[in-house]
Amino acid sequence: MDNGTKLYMKQKVFSWVDEFTIKDAYGEDKYFVRGEFFSLGKKLHVYDRTGREVAMVHQQVFSLMPRFFVYVNGEKVAEVVKEFTFFYPKYRIEGPDWIIDGDFWDHVYDITCHGGTVVSVAKEWMTWGDCYELDIEHPKDEIMALAMVLCIDCVIEAQRD
Repeated sequence: MDNGTKLYMKQKVFSWVDEFTIKDAYGEDKYFVRGEFFSLGKKLHVYDRTGREVAMVHQQVFSLMPRFFVYVNGEKVAEVVKEFTFFYPKYRIEGPDWIIDGDFWDHVYDITCHGGTVVSVAKEWMTWGDCYELDIEHPKDEIMALAMVLCIDCVIEAQRD
């Protein structure tokens, strides 16, 4: 039986290039995220403790609505698309059978699959910079769930610009 995992993601404030670590439940560095400064569209690379790239998030530049591609171990596994809505943000995942739902303004949402939770995300507001807790149900989904959360964060950031 899977025990699930918790990851903690804190982005650095006032950074020209996205660069931050993902910590495990014990406060140890588990992943390192680095963005590309000179790229067409936003690109984030996720590396494990050994420095091996395990995931990448890439923005499609010429798109009516924000669209990001998710790669895990070099293979495209999903797209995250912001849908057109008037009152609240809504996102669609293309690829896996995952559904995103929640309060994106407050950064509290779940990604589910067939009614079961894949990852629950909660933003901690009283911290310096954006800090998120990712509660991942099954360790096998850890990297993809992390990449999806990074995608949603990128889409929200793109809407602010």
